[in-house]
Amino acid sequence: MALLEIDGLEVAFPAAGGWVPAVRGVSLSIGRGEIVGLVGESGSGKSLTALSVLQLLPPRARVAGSVRLEDQPGDLLAAPEREIRRVRGRRIGIVFQEPSTALDPVWPVGFQIAEAVRAHQRMSRREAREEVVRLLDLVALPDARRRLDDYPHQLSGGQRQRVLIAMALASGPDLLLADEPTTALDVTIQAQILELLESLRTRLGLSVLLITHDLAVVAETCDRMAVMHEGRIVEEGKVEDVFRAPSHPYTRELLAAVPRLGELAS
Repeated sequence: MALLEIDGLEVAFPAAGGWVPAVRGVSLSIGRGEIVGLVGESGSGKSLTALSVLQLLPPRARVAGSVRLEDQPGDLLAAPEREIRRVRGRRIGIVFQEPSTALDPVWPVGFQIAEAVRAHQRMSRREAREEVVRLLDLVALPDARRRLDDYPHQLSGGQRQRVLIAMALASGPDLLLADEPTTALDVTIQAQILELLESLRTRLGLSVLLITHDLAVVAETCDRMAVMHEGRIVEEGKVEDVFRAPSHPYTRELLAAVPRLGELAS
């Protein structure tokens, strides 16, 4: 069994006249130590798929299908709140899109990570603070101890992204759901974040579901990729195979839309 198995996931929202489907029959697996890219345009259902895994959708959503995690009994979609709270953070961490809004502006970043640490581990405040330093060192935040009491606005976009990743790793999860972790970052910082994810995979055996609309990110980082269009996965396979010989018209259109240096120069 894979680390995570999503089978026949359906998500719909109420609207005038009935229910509007947003995710349609999505099935996807992620193995241990694997980075899988979930790629598609905005509104294709990528983030909804990830949020469904941890029951983070709004109450009005209607969800069907199943999500199973290795060594975790039962279906995560049907798990009671008390059980799913033990999975969030402890087994599956999540990096939300846009760190400037995901972090609370009124609390220092060290305090926010410490809260995540103490949510799943019995530690004193002093011990939690030392664990935060370790986590920030792990994600290569410069001068980690000195930055503990900084507020989010005092950090750069790349530093805030490292803080979010540190928070997601606070309880040593097996799987990281990374929702557009390089959005709004310049190409240099983007490359650093991608190198960090690869390093964490190597050092911790971490599995990653990398949600993105950027095919260059997928090509550089992922082992396998799944292409989403209008709520469905229309193509899946090894990254090199999909890039070399895409089988679905939508995938071919995505690849054709990637700017090429010669075309830009002309």
